[in-house]
Amino acid sequence: MGEHRYEVEVTWSGATTGYRDYTRNHELLAEGRPAIPATSDPKFRGDKTRWNPEQLLVASLSDCHMLWYLHLCAEAGVVVTGYHDTAVGVMDDERFQLVTLRPRVTVRDAGMIDAAQQLHGEAHKRCFIANSVNFPVAHEPTIVTEG
Repeated sequence: MGEHRYEVEVTWSGATTGYRDYTRNHELLAEGRPAIPATSDPKFRGDKTRWNPEQLLVASLSDCHMLWYLHLCAEAGVVVTGYHDTAVGVMDDERFQLVTLRPRVTVRDAGMIDAAQQLHGEAHKRCFIANSVNFPVAHEPTIVTEG
């Protein structure tokens, strides 16, 4: 399939006059897209109103899984009308130990529930991001019907 390239820019300005003194605020940029205001985790002097790298990693895992899942559902004739994930990442002092995805999926009718449940496993196998990390990514999906 070939190589895919993803180019981003990280821009920061300030003065590193001391550990407690410099701002951790910065922007993540990619051509033609809005900037993402980013920082470090608030535990490391970051701004709690901005995204941090750890949140972005969990978001990437959740987003990749959802996109593959919707693709597979569309191919299988499972009509998904809603998807909401409350993903959680757990770290120790050095690395991620686990990310758990908890998608709540709404399907059009009850006859689609079993297939909708099964497709989470296939989506996990195909997710590029999940295939690139060295910690477990668990799934605890809930499937409901409209109404």
